[in-house]
Amino acid sequence: MARLADLMHRTLFKAVSLLGSKGQGAVLRRYFDWWHRRPDPWHLSTDSYERRKYLTTLGQVPAGSYGRILEVGCSEGVFTELLATTYPEAEVTGVDISETALERARERAGGLGERVRFVHADLLEHDLGERYDLVFCAETLYYVGRGDRLRHASDRLGALLAPGGLLVLVHPWPESQRLHGHADAALSKVGERVDHEAWRPYAVSLYQGSTRVALDAT
Repeated sequence: MARLADLMHRTLFKAVSLLGSKGQGAVLRRYFDWWHRRPDPWHLSTDSYERRKYLTTLGQVPAGSYGRILEVGCSEGVFTELLATTYPEAEVTGVDISETALERARERAGGLGERVRFVHADLLEHDLGERYDLVFCAETLYYVGRGDRLRHASDRLGALLAPGGLLVLVHPWPESQRLHGHADAALSKVGERVDHEAWRPYAVSLYQGSTRVALDAT
């Protein structure tokens, strides 16, 4: 039944992606605002599966100093808050297409100060104008729909990386092979962890951006 529900879910969003990108964005904004008519609709703050996935994701990130961190598809900011506490020296930004979700995210992160911020944006349309050392995108890409939109979204994610930055993608396995397979060719895959033991298996895939710009500047 879970696989059938996932199939129907993916079919719906592939159909929505037949619209122009702006039309697709308008539908997704309304959809996610509707989902967030009640707080934490996916139980991200309380579900043990989600907590396990968050910790597995963080465990795959190489130790180091990350000055600027971005979460794409941050919803109500549960993982964004965890990022901010895990990397207390970093500037952390959460991006989501639902302003309703972001209002709750801002409330959740209210005690973390100005280094944590949230931006209302559509990945397919909006240029954040900034580059990040560490970018996360989890449980988001299947909403993008068909192949050309997925390639565009993947290119946009790669373009958000500072030289040598890391992109962390987290999606259900084995669907992640398709979703992550469109990662920008300029990125190098540097790691992957598949959790086969979870009731809904998932993959955490790491990609690194080129350091060419940084080398050219020296």
